[in-house]
Amino acid sequence: QVQLVESGGGLVQAGGSLRLSCAASGRTFSSYAMGWFRQAPGKEREFVAGINWSGGSTYYADSVKGRFTISRNNVKNTVYLQMNSLKPEDTAVYYCAARYSRSYRPERTGDLYDSWGQGTQVTVSS
Repeated sequence: QVQLVESGGGLVQAGGSLRLSCAASGRTFSSYAMGWFRQAPGKEREFVAGINWSGGSTYYADSVKGRFTISRNNVKNTVYLQMNSLKPEDTAVYYCAARYSRSYRPERTGDLYDSWGQGTQVTVSS
């Protein structure tokens, strides 16, 4: 398993941008597919974006498509989530997750991920 630490959350006005980072420990980061999930108060955790081990395949929830971009740097052992045109409904705790997989297609089912970070709060004011 890898250890994951998120950063970059904060308070932003609607229409603004934030960039989340997730730093992973371990030497096998490039063997892991990565995902971003979020959970708003009183709601279930939901998939936001996923990226395969190489960065060659990405997948987004419909609610963020065209606004958010997931990327990774396998040299820095880091995955990113660039969030633009933020809306109040994007307010949530954002978690990154890792799944040991070299499949081409990233996974959107949270239960299939092996490791999770502690989360970072994103608050979008109207």
